[in-house]
Amino acid sequence: MSPLHPAAPTALPLVDRTHERSDAAANRERILCAARRVLAEQGAAGLSMNSVAAAAGVGKGTIFRRFGDRDGLTEALLDAHTAELQDGFLSGPPPLGPGAPPRERLEAFMRALVHFEADHLELLLAAEHVGPHPPAAAPVYRTFLLHIRTLLSEIDPRIDAPTYAGLLLSAVAPANLRRLLADGGSSPDRIADAISALARADFL
Repeated sequence: MSPLHPAAPTALPLVDRTHERSDAAANRERILCAARRVLAEQGAAGLSMNSVAAAAGVGKGTIFRRFGDRDGLTEALLDAHTAELQDGFLSGPPPLGPGAPPRERLEAFMRALVHFEADHLELLLAAEHVGPHPPAAAPVYRTFLLHIRTLLSEIDPRIDAPTYAGLLLSAVAPANLRRLLADGGSSPDRIADAISALARADFL
């Protein structure tokens, strides 16, 4: 087993932490709260710039100026929710954070990711349907992918880390998770157990 060398935070494409004036931050949060309400009430299919503008009580142009487009809005929503998970695997306590063997960290991360996606499934499904790029193209998903690749390389440098990392992340893609939850009668805990078992597997 290779020694633990966690990826330096500066090497990862982290979620946006831009600081804003208090009034601008409050306006941003009002729009994001409205978007969350739309997702909760109407699901991914109901998330549009018009529906969010109506829920927030602002003009659609305000949202376009603030977030650019629906891609920008969903990415901002993802950033707000993924900061805690990101902090956990970058600097939190083991086994999710540094200090545990890489195989234990990988298992803990995949388990945390399943629960994160189950908690925010409608948002992630909405992100899948914006623009030409899937959510895996968003900065936070590139961070997840790089984290998995790093842990796999630490488990054994002979592992084809890019391929296995992509397969593990694809296994918990939002659409797959929705099918498992809706059609397979699974629960987030059962899916997390299965993914953890895959993460514990002998990759060679």
